[in-house]
Amino acid sequence: MASLRIFRRKFSKTKSAGSGHGIQLPVTLRALEHRNFQLFFGGQLISLIGTWMQNVAQAWLVYKLTGSSLLLGSVGFASQFPVFLAAPLGGIVADRYNRHRVVIATQTASMVLAFILAGLTIAHRITIPDIFILAALLGIVNAFDIPGRQAFLVEMVGKEHLINAIALNSSMFNGARIIGPAIAGILVARIGEGWCFFANAVSYIAVIIGLLMMRVQLRPHVPSGPALAHVIEGFRFVKNTAPIRALLLLLGLVSLVAMPYTVLMPIFADRILHGGGEHIATLIGSQHPGAVRLGILMGATGVGALLGALTLATRTGVYGLGRWVTFSCAGFAISLMAFALSRTFFLSTALLVPVGFCMMLQMSSSNTLIQAMVPDHLRGRVMSVYSMMFMGMAPFGALFGGLVADRMGAPVAVSMGAIAALGGAIIFGLRLPSMRDEARSLIIAQEMVGGEPAQEMAVRALED
Repeated sequence: MASLRIFRRKFSKTKSAGSGHGIQLPVTLRALEHRNFQLFFGGQLISLIGTWMQNVAQAWLVYKLTGSSLLLGSVGFASQFPVFLAAPLGGIVADRYNRHRVVIATQTASMVLAFILAGLTIAHRITIPDIFILAALLGIVNAFDIPGRQAFLVEMVGKEHLINAIALNSSMFNGARIIGPAIAGILVARIGEGWCFFANAVSYIAVIIGLLMMRVQLRPHVPSGPALAHVIEGFRFVKNTAPIRALLLLLGLVSLVAMPYTVLMPIFADRILHGGGEHIATLIGSQHPGAVRLGILMGATGVGALLGALTLATRTGVYGLGRWVTFSCAGFAISLMAFALSRTFFLSTALLVPVGFCMMLQMSSSNTLIQAMVPDHLRGRVMSVYSMMFMGMAPFGALFGGLVADRMGAPVAVSMGAIAALGGAIIFGLRLPSMRDEARSLIIAQEMVGGEPAQEMAVRALED
């Protein structure tokens, strides 16, 4: 009977309340009732397609110039290590200053860096040191952008629709992840990497225009006292809050040991996987089937990730997300291990769909649970720690993965990471029962109702 009641509650709300303009939106899209989020969503969708085009093109450019697994990992390290160092400062900026203006500043800086990279590449003056410098500068910008943008979500949609906004944000990210690499694979093969970088730079104009069109009335977040004290306060809250600490540690582990597979993807596309991409390359007149294969592989991951984000978007509360984190992390590890063992292009492409699905379900579910438990005045600082775990640990993994791949091969490097991630999922699952009471209290305190009574939702937050 309890299961039947949950089923009825979950599926009885097929539509959200109207946006005030006589429009009824499906429950999956309810955050789009808010005008500011509509502007953000539309601009970001265009911009993120460009971002994924640049990611794929930059990886291919580094590989083409050097042929080195180690340098592929090193560029990944240079682009993400600044997030690990500067994210705490980005968190305090997000809590002290107008988050709307912070996001406009970071998006503008990202656009300028993309134009510089495009200009150097199109002019055939790009060098590996140039790529390293620009990647590091973009990492610094991201250290401020990620906590600012994540904390800004609640001010665009309110707490009631925050869960859906996080899921739609992830859906947008991964929809772009499908389109961007596919376009990049064709453009790189036809006209070169520089025009992918230029397209990314131009795409930032859309998101900046959307941000400038927003009507926001934000209350400044200005804690009193020294900035260092408030950075420490954020870390102390994470350390002393077992459910948030466990979620972030698992996220950091996966980013460290398993996520480097994306950095090593050009090696799989060019050296390991064959039997695909050649016909498409011939069709578009390209001499680089490896670049086409790379776009297809990255696109397959994006398809799975988009499905994972849309799955989360159908939810109206956080009940059961603790188990979702456990099983999705385990599924990610097992699928990734199978991918590392495959030597057939089409099988590997198929395996990357569950890899992307489980990866995104874990990341988005963790983000949702953390935001449901964190107080507003600490949101920017806690999301900066999330940034450190999600992106800040990745450069260490990229560097280590590049070293292992250089000595033992990319499949071994990916397999080792998948085994470690599976171990982390098992440990997290075993610790879930001991964290339920604290998670329940935190969720009720923040009143993250998300479509159902806070008390009832919190009781099931870390349960099935």
